[in-house]
Amino acid sequence: MEDVLLVVVIAVALGFDFTNGFHDTANAVATSVSTRALSPRLAVAVAAAANLAGAFVTTAVAKTVGKGIIDSGLATTHTILAALIGAIAWNLLTWWFGLPSSSSHALFGGLIGAALAQSGTGGVEWHGLAHKVAIPALLAPTLAFAAAFALLVTIYWTVGTWITPGAGNRTFRIGQLATGTFMAFTHGANDAQKTMGVIALALFAHGSIDEFYIPFWVKLAAGGAIAAGTYTGGWRIMRTLGQRLYKMEPAAGFAAQASASVTIYLGTKFGYPLSTTHTISGAVLGAGATRRLSAVRWGVAGNIVVAWILTIPAAGLVAAALYWPIVGAF
Repeated sequence: MEDVLLVVVIAVALGFDFTNGFHDTANAVATSVSTRALSPRLAVAVAAAANLAGAFVTTAVAKTVGKGIIDSGLATTHTILAALIGAIAWNLLTWWFGLPSSSSHALFGGLIGAALAQSGTGGVEWHGLAHKVAIPALLAPTLAFAAAFALLVTIYWTVGTWITPGAGNRTFRIGQLATGTFMAFTHGANDAQKTMGVIALALFAHGSIDEFYIPFWVKLAAGGAIAAGTYTGGWRIMRTLGQRLYKMEPAAGFAAQASASVTIYLGTKFGYPLSTTHTISGAVLGAGATRRLSAVRWGVAGNIVVAWILTIPAAGLVAAALYWPIVGAF
C-alpha cells in the first residue's frame, strides 16, 4: 500500500505542477500579450520552452521546500498528499475567479496544514518558514515594485527624449521578447523546483532514497509538467494581470518583466522559493505608478492582496481536513 501511495503522491505532485503552470502562465506572458509584443499562442509556446529550460538550472529552491518548510524526519507520504490536494484546490478556486494568487504559497499552506494535523507545531520548521518564505514574500514584490518604477522613470528620462512614441513602442516590443523569455525561464527555475522538492521529500519519507537529493528523472518530470501547464494557458488570470490592473504600454511591460525576472533570478540563486505571482504583480504596479497613482486600478489590486492573505491559511485548512481521511484510505 505504501508503494501505491507513493505513486499517487508523485502523480498528484505533477498534477499540482501542471496547475502551477497554467495558473502562473500570466506571470510570464501577460505583459507581452497585453502590449501586443507577442500573440497569445506564440507567447505561451515560448514561455513553455523557457519554463522547461529553467527547471534544470539549480536545486537550491527544491532543497529549501523539501527540508526547510516542514520537518522532513516527521513527514510521511500521507502528509505530502494532503498538502498537495489542499494546494491544488486553492489553485483551481482562484483560477476560476481569475485571481493571480500564489501557487507557491498554496503549496506552503498545504504543507503547513498537513504537518500541523499530523505532528502539531513540532512538524513545522518555523525558523525556516520565517526566513525562507515570510520575509522574501514581503521583500520580493516590494523590490520588484521599486525596481520597475525606477527603471521606467529612467527609460522615460533617457529614451523618451530622443525617440518618437511609435519607434519606442516598436523597440520595447522587441525588448519584451527577451524580458518575457527570461521571465518564463526564472519562473521555471523557481516554481518547478517546488514540485521537485515535494517529490524528493516523498521519496525520502518512503525510503526510496537514503538521503535528500533531486534525482534527474524528478527534474525532467517536474519541468515537463510545468511546461505543459504553461502551454495550456491561464487566460482568466492573464486578463487580470495584463489589463485590469492598468492599461500597459510596451515600455512599462519591458520594465515590469525585467524587474520581476531579475528579482526572481536572485531569489532562486540563494534558494528562496519566491512567489512569481507576487513579484510580477508588484512590478506591474510599480510600472503603473510612474504614470500617476490613479492609473492603477487599486480595487483590483486590493482583491489580489486579499487572495494573497487568504492563500496559506485556506490551503492549510483544506490539507489539515484531508490528512486523517487520507490516512484512513491508505
